[in-house]
Amino acid sequence: MNTEEKLVINGGRRLKGEVNIHGSKNAAVALVAAALLVEGPVTIENLPGITDVEILLNVIEELGGEVVRLSHDMVRIDCSRITKSKADNYDLSRIRASYYLVGSLLGRKGSAEVIFPGGCNFGPRPIDQHKKGFEALGAQFEATGGFITAKARKLTGCQVYFDKISVGATINVLLAATLADGLTTIENAAREPHIVDVANFLNMMGADIKGAGTNVIRIRGVDKLAGGKTYSVVPDMIEAGTFMIAAAVTRGTITVKNIIPEHMESLTVKLNETGSVDIEEGDDWIRVKGIRRPKGVLVQTMEYPGFPTDLQPQMVSLLSIADGHGTITEGVWDNRFQYVEQLLQMGANIRVEGRTALITGVGKLIGAPIRAMDLRAAASLILAGLAAEGTTTVYNLEYLDRGYEGFIQKLAELGADIKRIGV
Repeated sequence: MNTEEKLVINGGRRLKGEVNIHGSKNAAVALVAAALLVEGPVTIENLPGITDVEILLNVIEELGGEVVRLSHDMVRIDCSRITKSKADNYDLSRIRASYYLVGSLLGRKGSAEVIFPGGCNFGPRPIDQHKKGFEALGAQFEATGGFITAKARKLTGCQVYFDKISVGATINVLLAATLADGLTTIENAAREPHIVDVANFLNMMGADIKGAGTNVIRIRGVDKLAGGKTYSVVPDMIEAGTFMIAAAVTRGTITVKNIIPEHMESLTVKLNETGSVDIEEGDDWIRVKGIRRPKGVLVQTMEYPGFPTDLQPQMVSLLSIADGHGTITEGVWDNRFQYVEQLLQMGANIRVEGRTALITGVGKLIGAPIRAMDLRAAASLILAGLAAEGTTTVYNLEYLDRGYEGFIQKLAELGADIKRIGV
């Protein structure tokens, strides 16, 4: 990846057309890790072509698994001959999802040693709830020397109550408990669609998991998981939401296809509150038509089914050109407004106070050279560039590649004047 590549956007065009949504980034990274629990080949389709997934697939091979890329969005993974339980590929330190390897390797091999996770930097991401769950199952857990280490002679079903809702800990304990002895009950579990996807995948392979999508999940351990099945990744609600906001911010008309409209309800409600769009829904599509300048609204991010934190930066870009005042309070991460400084360079009027952004809409944004600070901020800045007057140049595109497949091409096909250029 050439980190000096840049994106050049000439703003002011209304986007129009249809866009197909890829499989969920957040589900895909967990499903690839979950494949480690399966003794036999599994085929995963609708897999997004993003760097986080590629890193995990490479690590599966390094651990002794076999990965066959059947097409651009389909892979066959066979972990029958996994020989290692140490994942020390340095690329894992670039992504947060590397910690799912801990739950899978612990469940499959009884031990795991995984290089400490990285990912986007917007505040501390404690792993205390992961530790609590693993130790309740009977594992010894340490996070020192740049590695997360977990070991257990035997994992035994237990009751786990999370002090704080955590998507990562919910999935990680679910993975470890799948092959444990007895019944594990996870209370105060996260409810995100990709947690349901992981449970559905494991159940297809022979697991006994009930309650995923609610705040209580019950996992009755089984002796082994068998392969020979094909599973399709759930559509990416964050990619879908990004394109829905793109329609609003450019006053265009975009039909977002291959989605689950129910997953988009919190965003749909907020877009309707802005008064800027007409929205139609079908069984697996949503059409958003931008009709006027948005009004400022109040948004608070929270765990699903609340407004997603991963759509917060994109929503800030929309409210930056609203009529009046908007407020966004970040309910998940401590420091997710680092990108706001880049929007200020484009003429936005935003004041950040702790976890809250106070936004006074401006008549227009002006193109400027800006730098992405994290994955979703990259999408936010691109949306701002699409709405801005003049030329916007976006740097640090490696963040974008972590979570969006073909994003720039899709925007171009919708009518954006956007080009990726190597320096």
